[in-house]
Amino acid sequence: MGFQMTILRCIRCSSVFEPFPPNYKCPNCGGMLEYEIDYESLRKQNFRGRFSFWRYRRFMPETRNKATLGEGGTPLHRAERLAERLGVKEIFLKDETRNPTNSFRDRSAALLVSNALDMEFQSVVCATNGNLGASLAAYCAKYGLICHIIVPKLVDMGKLAQMLIYDAVIEEYGETVDNSISRAEKLARETGWYQATPELNPLVIEAQKTISYEIFEQHGVPDWMIVSMGSGGTIYSIWKGFKELQLLGKADSTPRMVGVQAQNCAPIIAKLEGKARQKDKNLTHALAILVRQPLQQELAIKAIKESDGTAIAIPDQEILSAEHEIAKLEGIFAEPASSATIAALKKLVDEGIIDRNEKVVCLITGSGLKATDILQSLTKKRKTIGIGLEISTKEKILRILSEKESYGYEIWKKLGKVMTRPAVYQHLNELEQRGLIASFIRNGKKFFRITRRGEQILQAIEELKVLL
Repeated sequence: MGFQMTILRCIRCSSVFEPFPPNYKCPNCGGMLEYEIDYESLRKQNFRGRFSFWRYRRFMPETRNKATLGEGGTPLHRAERLAERLGVKEIFLKDETRNPTNSFRDRSAALLVSNALDMEFQSVVCATNGNLGASLAAYCAKYGLICHIIVPKLVDMGKLAQMLIYDAVIEEYGETVDNSISRAEKLARETGWYQATPELNPLVIEAQKTISYEIFEQHGVPDWMIVSMGSGGTIYSIWKGFKELQLLGKADSTPRMVGVQAQNCAPIIAKLEGKARQKDKNLTHALAILVRQPLQQELAIKAIKESDGTAIAIPDQEILSAEHEIAKLEGIFAEPASSATIAALKKLVDEGIIDRNEKVVCLITGSGLKATDILQSLTKKRKTIGIGLEISTKEKILRILSEKESYGYEIWKKLGKVMTRPAVYQHLNELEQRGLIASFIRNGKKFFRITRRGEQILQAIEELKVLL
C-alpha cells in the first residue's frame, strides 16, 4: 500500500507520540493531539480509486482493514434557487445526507471500525448525541463488533431508532452529550473497549477532512466554508483538509471558515469573543450541536483564527425557517444543525461580511428525517392542513346554501365532485348538528337551508379572513 509516516502531535507543545492507539490528549501539557502525515513525501501522490471516501486512503493514518458501506463521494449541490433568493452568485451545499446512514459521520465510522479491527477489538464504546451512534451501530453490525452507545436524555428519536435497529447496546446517561462523554471515557478505561467517541479519538478528524478533499475535486476551493459547531471538531476537520491540500501542493488557497452555533447554546463563540459562557439558556432544537462544554473548542477557534474566518450564533426560529427554505428551494431535507449554516449565510450576506460575488459552500451534515422536532412540527402542520380542508368544505357548503336552498346531490356537484357523496352528507350532518343549517322534505327529497346562526358564522369567517 505504501503508506507514509504518521505521528500524533500536540497542537500546544508540539510533543510527538506514536500514532496508535489513537489517544486524544497530550500527557505533557493536556493539549489536543492530532495526526500529522509526511506531506512532503506525498506531494507527488495522486488520489486513487473511484470517487469515494477510500479514494484518500493513503492520506489518512494507515489501516490494514477497510470497513465500508459505500460512504463518501457525496454530491456538491449547486443551490441556484437559494443563490437567487439570497442574491449570491454561487452557493453550494455539500450533501452528506447521501451517506449510507444519512450523515457525514459514516466517514468516521468507516475509519474507526477499520482501526478497531486492525487492533483486534471486539467491542467499541461511543458517547454521542446521535449521528455517530447511528453510523457506528451500522458499521459494527456489518463487521461483527459489539457496539456500546452512550446517549444523553436529549437525543433525536430518528437517530436513536437507527441505533436500535442495528442492535447497538444503548445506555442513557446525563441530560446532554457532555455527561455521556465522561461516562464513555470511564467505561473505556474500565473495560478496555475501543474508544470511538469523536471528541476522544483523533481519527474522526482524519476521516472528516476527506469532505474538503472532495469539495476541492468537485469545484475547487471556495471563498467561504460554513460549518455548524457542537464540540468543535467538525469545523477543524474541514479546515485541516483544505490546509493539507495546500501543504500537498494541490490547492493554491484555503477558504475562510465560518463556525455556526445555536444562539441558546454558543459556548465556543462566547470563548472566542471573551465572554462568560451562558448558564441558563443552553437548550436548542438543533440537538446535534447541543454541547455545553465543547472539548474541541480549542481546535474550532484555531480553525476560525487561522483562516481569518468568523463565528455567528443563530436563533432557533431562524434555523427552522432555513430548514424549510432549503427543502422548498433545493429539495434537500437537512437536520436543524445543518440548516443553521444557511441561516448564517443569509445573515452574513445581509451584514456585508460575505460578498455577493464570492463562492460559498455550506456543509449539510445529516438528514432531517433523523430530527425529532422538525418531524413533530410537520405532523402538526399536516393536522392543521387537514382541519383547514374540513373548514374550507363546510364554508363552501354554507356559501352554496346562502345563495339558495339545495339538496345533497346538487351540493355535491357544486363542490366540484372532488369528494364522495357520503363525505358531503357527513359534512351536512355535522353542520346540522351545530345548528348552522336545517333540513326539510320537499317533493320527497331532503333539502337543506342555512340558518341565522349559519349566516353569522359565515360572516365571522369573512371578518377573520380580512384580519389575516
